[in-house]
Amino acid sequence: MPMTEQATGAHHPQPRARNGGSPAASVEHLTGAQSLIRSLEEVGADTVFGLPGGCILPAYDPLMDSTRVRHILVRHEQGAGHAATGYAQATGKVGVCMVTSGPGATNLVTPIADAAMDSVPMVAITGQVASGAIGTDAFQEADICGITMPITKHNFLVTRAEDIAHTIAEAFHIASTGRPGPVLVDIAKDALQAKTTFSWPPVMDLPGYRPVTKPHAKQIREAAKLITQAKRPVLYVGGGVIKAGATAELKVLAELTGAPVTTTLMALGSFPDSHPLHVGMPGMHGAVTAVTALQKADLIVALGARFDDRVTGKLDSFAPYAKIVHADIDPAEIGKNRAADVPIVGDAREVIADLVQAVQAEHTEGNTGDYSAWWKDLNRWRETYPLGYDLPEDGSLSPQQVIQRIGELAPPDTIFAAGVGQHQMWASHFIQYEQPATWLNSGGAGTMGYAVPAAMGAKAGMPDRTVWAIDGDGCFQMTNQELTTCALNNIPVKIAIINNGALGMVRQWQTLFYNQRYSNTVLHAGPDGEIPPNKGTRIPDFVKLSEAMGCHAIRCEDPADLDKVIAEANAINDRPVVIDFIVHEDAMVWPMVAAGTSNDEVMAARGVRPDFGDNEDD
Repeated sequence: MPMTEQATGAHHPQPRARNGGSPAASVEHLTGAQSLIRSLEEVGADTVFGLPGGCILPAYDPLMDSTRVRHILVRHEQGAGHAATGYAQATGKVGVCMVTSGPGATNLVTPIADAAMDSVPMVAITGQVASGAIGTDAFQEADICGITMPITKHNFLVTRAEDIAHTIAEAFHIASTGRPGPVLVDIAKDALQAKTTFSWPPVMDLPGYRPVTKPHAKQIREAAKLITQAKRPVLYVGGGVIKAGATAELKVLAELTGAPVTTTLMALGSFPDSHPLHVGMPGMHGAVTAVTALQKADLIVALGARFDDRVTGKLDSFAPYAKIVHADIDPAEIGKNRAADVPIVGDAREVIADLVQAVQAEHTEGNTGDYSAWWKDLNRWRETYPLGYDLPEDGSLSPQQVIQRIGELAPPDTIFAAGVGQHQMWASHFIQYEQPATWLNSGGAGTMGYAVPAAMGAKAGMPDRTVWAIDGDGCFQMTNQELTTCALNNIPVKIAIINNGALGMVRQWQTLFYNQRYSNTVLHAGPDGEIPPNKGTRIPDFVKLSEAMGCHAIRCEDPADLDKVIAEANAINDRPVVIDFIVHEDAMVWPMVAAGTSNDEVMAARGVRPDFGDNEDD
């Protein structure tokens, strides 16, 4: 997003004086590289995921002497980026990754795009060729600022040593305030090598960047009136509520109004799954009740959500009866996909807190909403179309059952990270999320390979919490080398491979829409297309591969062994654990709204379209 955006809501400490001192810190004479490491220390970065190379090498020398910044050496730069994202999502702090120029920097493009789509605060530091060589196609030169301009909140090219300290301070401030996002700092090698002076805190100069946190009082009052006047309201909660630390306020608002709450894929855990007001996750693979509630609502209060296409389905048929209150920290999101009757720009925590007061004022004046008929419908849908699954007739493992038991047997406060595909949707359905920052996934970009490095980053940031990654056999083969990083750095994550021998979600679409023509989705077929008798991906052998990377590895094929194997994994905390779950290949994700169709066409299961009866007073 551009620097001129009126973003809001700081949730990261401001640059501070060294050792808590006054702003008039003493001036020191350092190299640019030393200034970089000192700046990282001062902004509170305690963990950096990275991989050295020629142009960033000057920074790695003083990094070796730092007692305040832990560096974790990854095996691939993409792993560094996703680990920084996982760290940020789990801790609420800015994630940091550092790599070299050229291919090192371009390998960060995917995790940077991923962080931008999911509004994750991340600072990516890249080395660049010497300033005099920029633009000459020098060895390992890439215009990473130009490449990442559309996918960063802001980026900087630093060619002078004296600019490093204030640039790092500005980068952390931009990444963590307003709508969070990735910021890239590209530093020329000669700037790292040159001498400069260092003092902290630096003076930040960010013209045009004026975060505003307080929502407009008139808009809040209008929203409160609509809430109390509505017959069929829905609180549509997005990931912005978690980013703003507004989950406590959300619970107060929901219980005050009595309105149903639906939480998006990025917002799972922002409102307890077990709460009676929670009607589930909306979207393409959302709960029938949540999808239908939005379709039949007369008022949608969108809080930190962006009317993503996976939620709305065919946009012109989405929620045809609903007025829209849209509160978002990023004004560019309001009205982008769906016009708002009451637009509210502001930090979600302040917006919800003010809404609580405004609704209380309405109640004091005798204006309370009557949602009894609405809840009668919602409860009927909830009872008729609950989430569920069938066990395979051949007695093999059900992927949904595997994931559900992992969730049920995991210790309290466990953090779950998921890859992308069927296993991601099953993990969103069949694990209960009661707290924020316990569900990490790639929502907007849908990045295969996210789970293992994101789990690594989460565990590095929250070492006292259990971290499970729910991954697929396709996703696992993209970034599993970071298990070596975990083993060598005492990061004992637990990985569940949901191994159905296929790119499962793509195969599901081929089953439904391409006459079961499984073109290039079977992962265990030979060059002649012949499929071996063993189910699941066997080349590579995930157990042998994981053991070779320093992990404890188990294969599970029998449902009778399921609980025993999960308990074994939970009991091992001195090294990473990988379980290869061989599951039935034909399991599908339901409910489903086919791409490009209306949410009215939601299917509860294959061949089962819900019957909602009359639309009452629609």
